[in-house]
Amino acid sequence: MEITVYFRYGAPPVINPLGTSFPDGTSVKPSFLLKMLHSNASVNISHPAPGDWFVAAHLPPSSHKIEVKGFIPTCAYVFQPDMLLVRVVEVSVLEPDVPLAQTLLSHPSYLKVFVPEYTQELLLELQGCAANGSLGCPVHLTVGSATLPGNFQKVLTCSNSTQACRLLLSSPPWDRWLQVTAKSLAGPHVSVAFHAVAALTACRPWSLNFQHLLQSSLNQSSSALSGRLPPSPGSQDLGRTQGAGGGPFCLRNYPVLREDMDVVSARFQLLDRVSVPVWSDVPSLVRLHLNTGMDSGGSLTISVQLNKTEIANRTSVGVCVTAASPFLGFNTSLNCSTAFFQGYPLSLSASSRKANLIVPYPETDNWYLSLQLMCPESPEECEQASVLVETSFYLVPCLDDCGPYGQCLLLRRHGYLYAGCSCKAGWRGWSCTDNSTAQTLAQQRVAALLLTLSNLMFLAPIAVSVHRSLLVEAAVYTYTMFFSTFYHACDQPGDAVLCILNYDTLQYCDFLGSGVSVWVTVLCMARLKAAPKYVLFLLGTLVFAMSLQLDRRAAWNMLGPCLFAIVVMVTMWVYRCGRRRRCYPPSWQRWVFYLLPGIAMASVAIAIYTAMMTSDNYYYTHSIWHMLLAGSAAFLLPPRDQHTEPWACSQKLTCHYDICRNRQEELYTVT
Repeated sequence: MEITVYFRYGAPPVINPLGTSFPDGTSVKPSFLLKMLHSNASVNISHPAPGDWFVAAHLPPSSHKIEVKGFIPTCAYVFQPDMLLVRVVEVSVLEPDVPLAQTLLSHPSYLKVFVPEYTQELLLELQGCAANGSLGCPVHLTVGSATLPGNFQKVLTCSNSTQACRLLLSSPPWDRWLQVTAKSLAGPHVSVAFHAVAALTACRPWSLNFQHLLQSSLNQSSSALSGRLPPSPGSQDLGRTQGAGGGPFCLRNYPVLREDMDVVSARFQLLDRVSVPVWSDVPSLVRLHLNTGMDSGGSLTISVQLNKTEIANRTSVGVCVTAASPFLGFNTSLNCSTAFFQGYPLSLSASSRKANLIVPYPETDNWYLSLQLMCPESPEECEQASVLVETSFYLVPCLDDCGPYGQCLLLRRHGYLYAGCSCKAGWRGWSCTDNSTAQTLAQQRVAALLLTLSNLMFLAPIAVSVHRSLLVEAAVYTYTMFFSTFYHACDQPGDAVLCILNYDTLQYCDFLGSGVSVWVTVLCMARLKAAPKYVLFLLGTLVFAMSLQLDRRAAWNMLGPCLFAIVVMVTMWVYRCGRRRRCYPPSWQRWVFYLLPGIAMASVAIAIYTAMMTSDNYYYTHSIWHMLLAGSAAFLLPPRDQHTEPWACSQKLTCHYDICRNRQEELYTVT
């Protein structure tokens, strides 16, 4: 079988092998995959991004056939990933605005530059480049690390000596090292010399400090009464704020408080407000910290909504969600992409006041929400305009707790914890929202009625047992009918569910009753004497109880005792045939009207149970199995003894005196 292997950097791969749908507002990026068929495969990644890499593998979708454990050979597929690292020993540090001399021969040169927080642009330039003293710059420059599935590395080929060899990166990743690889495009014996220069453009943020928080708390009541937005921060007010670099402010930073609620569950709240003020001059920025190591096992949900503040029809609010660094170029582009990350764009307007974004398994990093007021047709309308945007940020294990037809499960694989949904009643999808194969409530009720009411067929063997004075067998059939009915009433996946006990107890009692019913029926057909018969009844019940505790679904744990009972029955029949010198049972009517129909019904039931049951027709085939099993028991039960009265062992008179019969002395006494 073909094995599919997925690779992803920063978070587990979001895979969808069954082709189900995702909830509305979910943004899923494709994962890098590799298909394997009984062979080894390798993936080479040059200059991989530092951090966690995740590998996931799965088999093709299995068939819906319900197979009996122990009869069908199982194939174990072992997936063993190995990783080989080749490290770069000599890496030169490229300091900002300090030229670094480099000479390239046959081996590439490796550099790294640290990008501090609030860096708006990074300019890489090769100065004084020459090959063996001649003009020209045959250098291939690669900036950034490789990530899967998308590779956002920036590549620059410098070959023209008349033009400057430079690369401008907008919104590079903050607070981390950036890898730079320079490779010569000249011959193996040609040396290329140049000076590498990195220039950083700092972004001066306006962020809330203690004075702003105090002023905001003092003016909270007046702002609420006036219903107006707080004024845009002016230069005279913001001059005291410490920022990176000088010059005008490039963003407004609003701090967020993270509150861990549970495993893979967190809530983010703005520090002193509910809504984010948005203007048209610079973006408003909110940062979410998803760097605890386990945050990539859930789903990041972001909801933005325009407040009741009036917004013109020709204006809108651009929203961009990115990781590693914020998107700050609303005035020049709306593609929501930073230097090495393709963000998630959203938009708010007068006609669409709310937008939701769901990111399953987000990368472990700092995430940023950037907002800015946009007036593409009339920019002058936005100069003094401002709006309030209500925000909601959550990290949840499962979206909406998988809904009414799913169960959220926390799974652990090799020390890593992540969440997933287990759907029921035909619902599918990442959050159990795909109803393409879902069962309606009427279908669920019909399925429940079929599986429960089909057990009423056991009334036939119960009545036959009582009529023939087989009270122990009747008790076993009653036990089986009761627990099989309520087990299947509790085993339903949808709304038509009734559980009188916990599910595990009901399942155990159902399996035990089914096995013991077959056991007592076959031993009853052997027509043993009372003492060995009831000893075997009890011993077989204890063996069934032990085997079900070992493995409830193993076929041989049920089949072994039943085969032993058949051997006992056949042995007793052969013994009677030899002693009486004729076939046993002797009556042809017994064979034609009872044994052969009972054996045929039991054979059909076994064939349905082992070869015809699937997850789609389970409700019908298993109900037929119930009826055939109970009907075969009614046909196969032996007739009553000649000296036994029907329906009871004793008989009551109208005067309430009991007539008791002593089978040994044939005496009657009145008590």
